[in-house]
Amino acid sequence: MTTLDPRQLDTGMLALFVGQAAAALVQEQLAGQGFGDLRFSHGYVFQHLIDDSPTVGELAVRLDMTQQGASKAVAELERLGYCERVADAADARVRRVRLTGRGRDAVAAARRARADLEGRLAERFGERNLAEHRELLIRLLDDLGGTAAVERRAVRPP
Repeated sequence: MTTLDPRQLDTGMLALFVGQAAAALVQEQLAGQGFGDLRFSHGYVFQHLIDDSPTVGELAVRLDMTQQGASKAVAELERLGYCERVADAADARVRRVRLTGRGRDAVAAARRARADLEGRLAERFGERNLAEHRELLIRLLDDLGGTAAVERRAVRPP
């Protein structure tokens, strides 16, 4: 059996694996705070509920999935208590999806977990070194055309 040398990975795959490892640590911390039922994929739905209350159809378009798939994702998050469907203020026949208090608490916990991880990385590797590498990753994201989707909170599931 041969082992893979991470130094032989291309930049994109290495960045992906770093991101996955970071996400796993955040998930672990969330689980310890009572949010163990959240999955990484839920974040793709959450990003559209932080500042907005879309309909399931609008959510489906944003996530580039079928309305049935979006409805299933929303139903799961509703069952877990993270979001709810509410009547639109202008048209009660229209149902909008929004975060519940538990959903907002999960967002806050995830933000704290990511901030804790950043602090740990800065302590381990130095703030300046980490800042330089973050700047390079930002420039790479921009050069590869991914910045606009991040700015719009429109990153789609892989």
